[in-house]
Amino acid sequence: MLFRPTVMLFDLDGTLVATSGAGRAAIDAAFAALHGRVDACSGFSMAGMTDKAIIRRALRDIGQRDDDAAVAAVLARYLDLLDGTLKQAKGLRVLDGVIPLLDLLAEFDGIALGLGTGNVRAGAQRKLGRAQLWHRFSFGGFGDDDESRPALIRIAAERGAMALRAPLSVCKVVVIGDTALDVAAARANGFRALAVASGPVPRTELEAARPDHVCDSLAERAAVDWLLDGRAGRGGKVASSFRPAPKGAPSR
Repeated sequence: MLFRPTVMLFDLDGTLVATSGAGRAAIDAAFAALHGRVDACSGFSMAGMTDKAIIRRALRDIGQRDDDAAVAAVLARYLDLLDGTLKQAKGLRVLDGVIPLLDLLAEFDGIALGLGTGNVRAGAQRKLGRAQLWHRFSFGGFGDDDESRPALIRIAAERGAMALRAPLSVCKVVVIGDTALDVAAARANGFRALAVASGPVPRTELEAARPDHVCDSLAERAAVDWLLDGRAGRGGKVASSFRPAPKGAPSR
């Protein structure tokens, strides 16, 4: 058992799964259907943003009202379209190291595994359901809990502490994500941050955000050791699923 009750919060896109642009395709199609603009999100990076923040920013960029009702309309159409774009996505996959890591973490008492994602809950369920990972997480903080990423991370941490039946103040909380915004959300709450360069953000940009640890993928043994404070080697055959990343391996 870990010394402290531990909440681990995973981002979704670029951290757990690659959806081959299915989410972007669904948002673009929603804007095309409601506002006749397939390029509404073309002027900014969506990496690390919450669904509602993406939609609100895009509505402003194309000169439309961006109140809650307008955001909700686009979000509803996006969810209607998401199943179809996920089915059409040829490159949808679980990222390297994710399944062995989740298997390993499940071997330890005192760890609560949750999501900390800007996806609204229904969108997260569709994406992770398609990847057969949804059942791995019993709680989370989602884009419909709060439009602010630091706030939804706090909500997720509180839910994790409840799952552990421990005060949040005594828990160690680790945020695992692939963008600088994940790191910033962890920092805003006084939590630890593991940045993984498995998404669209270069490792150099993640390092500039000053996370507690950086890795190229969750398949790296060093990342697993860091998450478990060196206890990964005590997991027997489960821990043996991890191998050091080859030298010169690409960052993404």
